[in-house]
Amino acid sequence: MSLKQRELIARGTAGIALLSLGVLAARAEPVGRYQDYHRGAYLAYLNAPGPQDDITAIPRLRIAFGGRSYAAIMDTGSVGVVVSANKIPNIDSLQSLGPGQLTYSSSGRIMIGQWVVTPMTIMGGNGARVTTAPIPVLAVTRVECMPLARRCMPNPAPQRISMLGIGFGRRHDHQEQSGPDKNPFLNVANLDGAGSGAQPFRRGYIVTRRGVHVGLTAANTREDFSYVKLAPAADGRGWAPTPACISVNGAKPAACGSVLIDTGVRVMYLTVPGSQAAADIRVPERGGASLAEGTKLTISIPAEESPQALYTFVVGDGLNPLAPARLILVGGPRPPFVNTSLRFLNGFDYLFDADGGFAGFRWTGHAAQGFGKTATKARVD
Repeated sequence: MSLKQRELIARGTAGIALLSLGVLAARAEPVGRYQDYHRGAYLAYLNAPGPQDDITAIPRLRIAFGGRSYAAIMDTGSVGVVVSANKIPNIDSLQSLGPGQLTYSSSGRIMIGQWVVTPMTIMGGNGARVTTAPIPVLAVTRVECMPLARRCMPNPAPQRISMLGIGFGRRHDHQEQSGPDKNPFLNVANLDGAGSGAQPFRRGYIVTRRGVHVGLTAANTREDFSYVKLAPAADGRGWAPTPACISVNGAKPAACGSVLIDTGVRVMYLTVPGSQAAADIRVPERGGASLAEGTKLTISIPAEESPQALYTFVVGDGLNPLAPARLILVGGPRPPFVNTSLRFLNGFDYLFDADGGFAGFRWTGHAAQGFGKTATKARVD
């Protein structure tokens, strides 16, 4: 579908939902924060969509531990490199940190093995590469399943697991052993064959529809982002999840919790109180329940009072490239939460600044303007 067609559809769509990405001016990004940083690498996805195409497939990069390389899912919804033990050469000679596990709550898969310390190389489809310092990697020897797992089969000897978890703020969601020390993009030792040298390196990344920038620089941040200041993690290790407020069909007040931009899934996962998702708009869905087609969603980051961008969709709108392919309601005693799915990248670039504690959002213009936008970022000295 052409951009012109999308613009016409966007203008004519009634009952559109909004995702408002907000930022408080007092916490806005100061001018020139990245002006002294010039070290970074751009890794194109192995399966990147064409220049005019939507992203619909989970993005992949290549990883290697000194031998053969493997395609791996690049996942902003988890933290830590998780691979089948057979993919790590000479694993018995590596330092072991003992037993480990990591659970993917969207699928219900529990990865069990041991943490081993090793450097690794990550490569893009454009030939660019980064090499990490030695970091803990989960060498998986078996897979178990959570009760009522959505997509899981136990496996006593897995051989095809390759996950590159680059997220943050995930320790509360069955990832207690994860943290910044296990994030490969925050522990870079070498960029495209060049060592650390004397130039400073700003730890963070920008996830786009076709690739990922490792390291924040004056060049890759020069266009306007809307920034959200993150709170420190409760345990002091890294940063808390990005705050957000959620409203279904315009319900007031909105339910406030957090948002996760997750490249590892194509499905939106949503948790809201019953007052937001009444029985008359709930419908059966494989793996649980969903919201009826035509339901409007409003999500504000960090709060309703400070919208800085618009992400527009109605449930079931197949013509909007930002709308999730599926939506699953997740119940239980957890705070309000939305996992946007990777389709968020059809409208926005997504930045994480690990050193400063910022999440950033930039409207790309790939989708029709009527589906979303970001405001010019506030500037303070």
